[in-house]
Amino acid sequence: MCGIAGFLTAQPADPDLLARMCEVIGHRGPDDDGFLVEGGLGLGMRRLAIIDLDSGRQPIWNEDETIAVVFNGEIYNHRQLRAELEAAGHRFRTRTDTECLVHLYESEGVSFVRRLRGMFAIALWDRPRGRLVLARDRVGKKPLVYRVDERGIWFASELKSLLQDPAVQRTVDRVALHHYLTYQYVPAPWTIFDGIRKLPPATTLVYESGKVTLDRYWRLSYEPKWNGDERTALEELHELLVDSTRVRLMSDRPLGAFLSGGLDSSLVVAAMSDIATGPVKTFSIGFDERQFDERAYARLVAERFGTEHHELVVSPRAAEILPELVWHYDEPYADSSAVPSFYLARMTREQVVVALNGDGGDESFGGYARYAAALQARRFGLSSAPTRRAAAWLHRRLPDGERGTLYGKAKRFAGVLAKEDARRYASLISYFDTEEKCRLYTPAMRAAVEAVDSYELIDRSLDEPDACNFADRLLRLDVETYLPGDLLVKMDIATMASSLEARSPFLDHHLMEFAASLPSAWKI
Repeated sequence: MCGIAGFLTAQPADPDLLARMCEVIGHRGPDDDGFLVEGGLGLGMRRLAIIDLDSGRQPIWNEDETIAVVFNGEIYNHRQLRAELEAAGHRFRTRTDTECLVHLYESEGVSFVRRLRGMFAIALWDRPRGRLVLARDRVGKKPLVYRVDERGIWFASELKSLLQDPAVQRTVDRVALHHYLTYQYVPAPWTIFDGIRKLPPATTLVYESGKVTLDRYWRLSYEPKWNGDERTALEELHELLVDSTRVRLMSDRPLGAFLSGGLDSSLVVAAMSDIATGPVKTFSIGFDERQFDERAYARLVAERFGTEHHELVVSPRAAEILPELVWHYDEPYADSSAVPSFYLARMTREQVVVALNGDGGDESFGGYARYAAALQARRFGLSSAPTRRAAAWLHRRLPDGERGTLYGKAKRFAGVLAKEDARRYASLISYFDTEEKCRLYTPAMRAAVEAVDSYELIDRSLDEPDACNFADRLLRLDVETYLPGDLLVKMDIATMASSLEARSPFLDHHLMEFAASLPSAWKI
């Protein structure tokens, strides 16, 4: 696990800039650093040592030093890949998963990422071709941002690395801000800075001869459907969850799990307990307010599986840690659970270096209440044209009210009912709607974004043809937007701020693909 940064330009590389880009993300890798500077190329990394503590330093080269890589993440099938590559004649110098990447690229070119099982952000230098390859994992666990201009390309794990370059203009991207006010996060490919972009999940970027080529190499498919019975599906699901948990126990450093007491984290802890040779270390946070405190459920699971359980009661004073959170997030982010997540990661890092969690279960199996609400609305005819017309009439006649007041709630609810299915669901997952944003904006801001509809991001995903029913389209929408844009950003930033690695068995792509094949009637 690392933070990576670098560039490829037409001018000689600036080693001081590369050092600053890596130093500012030192929290991602407090154990080591590594640099490669040649011609206009700079590759740098900060390492949090998890596997092969002694010889896993980066950058790592292939045998004849024509291919080099810096890498953030974990490749869980690296042992299988290594055996295959060694049989084909490749020679390895280390035990680290990173070395598989250069040899696999030699064998398969840019499509090598399709063979990887894990979470990753990769920067690979192909010296003979003068080619820089960037790649991000399928669901977007590990971040990667970049910018391109006539001088070259720059990339990093965090925005603050790119801002070390004094040539960067720190201008707010108004379209990104427009989207942020809808979603409470800045969706890919935008960042809050004009000219800087996020590499989307499941995407490779090739920079060669001054040109950028983007390619999406994976998309979760919901067809064909499972044709077996439910009992057999449950057995298959159990095997997949145990396997995805087992491979994520690969570590030369202490390891534990976040335990909220909910279904997903409890299942992960159960699987860990079946596999581990000793008690699993589990970590929970609670609150003084009883309606928000779920420690009792976490204790039941901890007692059932005999874990070494740790708790922290959080009385968060958000104003006190706000400057630190702002520094780590780099751009606007409004998910309030970032605060307890930050405290949980900091407590957990006192005991372990790797923590498993239950992220991804809701998006595969329909755990959010809004899924049920959207389906119920369709079931009871609230999508009919007469219902929408009546709701629109009521929405126009209700007086404006402050958000949270009776009139405000009634007007907002009527506005939601007046929309068609896709826009109704968009209203459920958005904060400021189009009318509210227009009332907030200055004339200049309105003019800058008047042709931009933030809800088109939702329409695009819901209109994809290979998810044949509404329930599957809702699930995939969150897999492609909310999961990588909000939840995984929160987990990555919260854990990396404390130099803690988070792993998510439910986000194993084999498990996700199986879950997507199950009938939607078995979910939500």
